[in-house]
Amino acid sequence: MRHPPRSVLLAVAGTVALVAGALLPVVTAQGAVPACTVEYSVTGQWDAGFQGAVRITNNTTALSGWTLTFEFADGQKVTQGWSAKWSQSGTTVTAANESWNGSLGTGASVSAGFIASASKTNAVPATFKLNGTTCNADTAPTPTPTPTAPPTTDPPGTGDEPPALHVSGNKLVDADGDTRRLLGVNRSGGEFMCVQGRGIWDGPVDDAAVKAIADWNVDTVRIPLNEECWLGLSNINSAYGGANYVNAVKDLVTRVEAYGMTPIVELHWNYGQYTGNSAGCPDVHASCQKPMPDMQYTPSFWTSVANTFKNDQAVVFDLFNEPYPDRATSTTTQAWQCWRDGGTCPGIGYEVAGMQDLVDSIRATGAKNVILAGGLAYSNDLSQWLTYKPTDPTGNLAAAYHVYNFNTCANESCWNSTLAPVAAQVPLVAGEIGENTCSHGFVDQVMKWFDDRGLSYLGWTWNTWDCSTGPSLISGYDGTPTAYGAGLRDHLRALDG
Repeated sequence: MRHPPRSVLLAVAGTVALVAGALLPVVTAQGAVPACTVEYSVTGQWDAGFQGAVRITNNTTALSGWTLTFEFADGQKVTQGWSAKWSQSGTTVTAANESWNGSLGTGASVSAGFIASASKTNAVPATFKLNGTTCNADTAPTPTPTPTAPPTTDPPGTGDEPPALHVSGNKLVDADGDTRRLLGVNRSGGEFMCVQGRGIWDGPVDDAAVKAIADWNVDTVRIPLNEECWLGLSNINSAYGGANYVNAVKDLVTRVEAYGMTPIVELHWNYGQYTGNSAGCPDVHASCQKPMPDMQYTPSFWTSVANTFKNDQAVVFDLFNEPYPDRATSTTTQAWQCWRDGGTCPGIGYEVAGMQDLVDSIRATGAKNVILAGGLAYSNDLSQWLTYKPTDPTGNLAAAYHVYNFNTCANESCWNSTLAPVAAQVPLVAGEIGENTCSHGFVDQVMKWFDDRGLSYLGWTWNTWDCSTGPSLISGYDGTPTAYGAGLRDHLRALDG
């Protein structure tokens, strides 16, 4: 769903230094200024690897190009990276500037990130060199505790655990082989608050707020995310990005699961400049809906997300909110090819990551979590989804569909002709359903069609926005429904189980 006017990007002045889970301190001796300084951080860590970042500051004459080198001591190996050309020879890691960030003026800084494999030991590199010059010289670093997220109280929850899911034929099933439906709501905020410099969530996500969701007989919560915030890129306020953002997402997932609900984490906003048909904004940054994921950052985003949650198969991955390459390309065939294969797509100015690229990125981590892939026309068109279905070695791939009363495919005739064939072969999840009338006559029709076929659906959205600016289920985070939300709430409460 495209967002109401309140979600228009708010300008964020300046660039904020990256704060991370583990930081190499830079403490300059009085009167001494090193030629360059490097802050090294670990923004996320899992059983066999970690996500790291460097922030480089040049304190001498301006540079027209830069190369950073450092040594890993514990067998770490860089597997991918962003905002630099990353390579590794033996223990030596090299990060060279991209064409767009090579200029580094006096006092200027640049950030870059990477993902690496690692054993249990993961020591911080001791020495960094920028264009051959040793950085952080004349410094006297003193040991400091690793910064951590503020402690949180474990939510009381219900004692129930959400099911570990996998695909069996055209059904989602749990570990016992019982069929499961995903019925619930979207919890918007994580996709736009951070990039706008206003926080991480739009409204409360504490235990009381999550309990209010569960009280509607919800069993699934979809959580939209922003790749620049997750990766902690330099345009993001560090208070809301990187490790702080990742920890906030993990905490919300934990709270959702504490109430026995399935969390769906999905990529909503991404990097890449698009000014063509139906453009949401001219900004290159992840401040609006783009037609497709980008190759520069999205595979790294999904690698990191998959590594974070791969040991919890209750978490479902939704690859990309609402693809619309059909608005940019001249033919439907070109649009579906772009959707699956990515690359250079007609009408889209950045290199696209196709759905196959993203499935591959997730599966390369060993994650077997269920993956959702939405179709064209903002996930409203699944007419050729089966023809262009990505290959998934685990077989845990499902189709995602979005429908509102103002969409093209918004009637039983279209559902029967385009959705039913898909639902006959793979699980079908309507990740967003809604209407802009602040009533529920249309979603009542949608829910009946999906109920009759044992399919899944989630209402947009559990946010207190005025109905006139978008389908808002609630007027208060205690679960007080709008007239539209009352239709979904009462329907979910009336369902068995």
